[in-house]
Amino acid sequence: MWLLKRGCLLLSLKLTVGLGSLWMVYLVGQLNSGRTPGFIHSHSWLEYSDDDGGPEKVCNCSAILRGDQEALERAKLLTITRDFHENIQIPDEYYINETQDCRKFKFKRKYITFPLSKEEEDFPLAYSMVVHHKVQNFERLLRVIYVPQNLYCVHVDKKSKPSVTSAIQAITSCFPNVFLVSQAVDVVYAGWPRVQADINCMADLYSASPKWKYFINLCGQDFPLKTNLEMVRILRSLRGSNSLESETMTGGKKWRVSYVHQITDGNIKTTDKLKSPPPFNLPIKSGSAYIVVTRGFVRSVLEDTRIEMLINWFKDTYSPDEFLWATIQRIPGVPGSKWPNSKYDQTDVNALARLVKWQWHEGSQDSESAAYPECQGSHVRSICVYGAGDLQWLLEHDHLFANKFDIETDPIAIYCLERYLRHKALAESVGKFF
Repeated sequence: MWLLKRGCLLLSLKLTVGLGSLWMVYLVGQLNSGRTPGFIHSHSWLEYSDDDGGPEKVCNCSAILRGDQEALERAKLLTITRDFHENIQIPDEYYINETQDCRKFKFKRKYITFPLSKEEEDFPLAYSMVVHHKVQNFERLLRVIYVPQNLYCVHVDKKSKPSVTSAIQAITSCFPNVFLVSQAVDVVYAGWPRVQADINCMADLYSASPKWKYFINLCGQDFPLKTNLEMVRILRSLRGSNSLESETMTGGKKWRVSYVHQITDGNIKTTDKLKSPPPFNLPIKSGSAYIVVTRGFVRSVLEDTRIEMLINWFKDTYSPDEFLWATIQRIPGVPGSKWPNSKYDQTDVNALARLVKWQWHEGSQDSESAAYPECQGSHVRSICVYGAGDLQWLLEHDHLFANKFDIETDPIAIYCLERYLRHKALAESVGKFF
């Protein structure tokens, strides 16, 4: 089956459509204007309309994206009503049934099934998507980032409900360049299996095609802040460098890599046994699970014996995903890496991989302890689950993706963001205006 899908993928990669770029500021004003500008007519059937939304379609997205307080208050009131939350949910069975006819499903859900530009076609990306629940979140994420020249490896936690696995399997079966990982694992929060899930997808993606340029790993509650064309141009500008958080470890985190940890009954526990020093006395750096790295970086993860030894050393640490990638990024000879000297440290705010609001770093701009304004949604494990009120701030940043979003918490944030991105992608695809 995979060979068949791969063959279809190679055929699809030969499609070409010519285009240019448009001004971002123009787009917000068009979202709720009710007008379809002439330059978008060629792909107007791919534009999201009110018919594509649920109860959230009553919101004024252009006003929300401008930060209009009246529109934001109406949106907030809507999200706390019981009827709204009941009507917004889509059961897993919907996706299983709808994908019985893949052509109809892709048309109805308005997937982009051809390259929107030669520039994008010539710079394919590879994605790892690690999910365990919330199929609706996953499908909305896949739809907004999907283009036929990219590759998408999906890892579904082996512990996921059967309906989740079946629904995601049904969705992936509709696309020749989207596939389930060849070897799924039981993901454990803060444990090694979370890293292994990404590595397994790395291996599958690396062997699936020699053409992709950059690897981006996602979870089911991420959402993009840029169109595919914008990402391609940003990644080209890196000129072979990686972009991920990698900085000197603070003292409060050292216990995570100083003691042996064990997974017992699906939970990770700290023992009193000290770990041996890391191989080659490599300096352990601190970072996050999210990375934007070159194909050469992925090759090093899979083939470099130094990294193989480092991987084995990290397997009994706590939250190894927050240290492994950051450490590899500072190993000499790894493609796109930086020197280990602290002058080359890169924080999560400066790296492109992911924009996350941590609760303890929220505050006013005149506070030295604050890195960003207060979350306008809610918090899970001290991470902001973005609300509609966060969108204006999010779109001011250079990051490719943000985390976390949740349709069950604030579907309006996702609804307005995906409308904005689709409108912008289609506008970019038709060349000049004015």
